[in-house]
Amino acid sequence: MIEVEIKFTPEERDLIIDHTFAGPDLTKRLQIAEIKGKYLITKYSIYDLEDLIGYIAAEANHTDDKKNGKKLDSMFERLSRILNKSIEYDNED
Repeated sequence: MIEVEIKFTPEERDLIIDHTFAGPDLTKRLQIAEIKGKYLITKYSIYDLEDLIGYIAAEANHTDDKKNGKKLDSMFERLSRILNKSIEYDNED
């Protein structure tokens, strides 16, 4: 199974942890992520990344905070592109 390396900003991590219903199985690795420069680096399997994206999308669609909604939408788009590329790569093998 492919593990995808993802860069998150501390702000993105906080949005996921504080504003989505993603459980500890998905958020714990954000809390213990390796810090490189201004990014947190962590890895998700394709399946876990897909779950995380679902939680981000759900919150983006239901939040009353427009500022957070835009940030979540942006993160959703970025992570979806990464997921799609990873799925394409996995299917080539």
